[in-house]
Amino acid sequence: MRMMLAYTIQRFGNLLELLLCARAILSWFGQDPYSTVGRIYQFLVRFTEPLVAPCRKLLSRFNTGPVDFSVLLCLIFIEIITGVLVRILV
Repeated sequence: MRMMLAYTIQRFGNLLELLLCARAILSWFGQDPYSTVGRIYQFLVRFTEPLVAPCRKLLSRFNTGPVDFSVLLCLIFIEIITGVLVRILV
């Protein structure tokens, strides 16, 4: 049972990482909200924003210039949390 839960947590973390990477890549192309790419990007933003917003708030304390590193920081946090949870269960 614990192995199944660890596997599920690992896969869910991978899914979140995939969605965040897709969000980062589509942010370059999803400028038109009426195009198909724009709609997919808006969906990804709505789905992942609860994860990215705390990271953006944390990074607002530092001067990162015009570059937004919040998605990258969120990816790192997800990787760390997923790894810790899987190691605890296994």
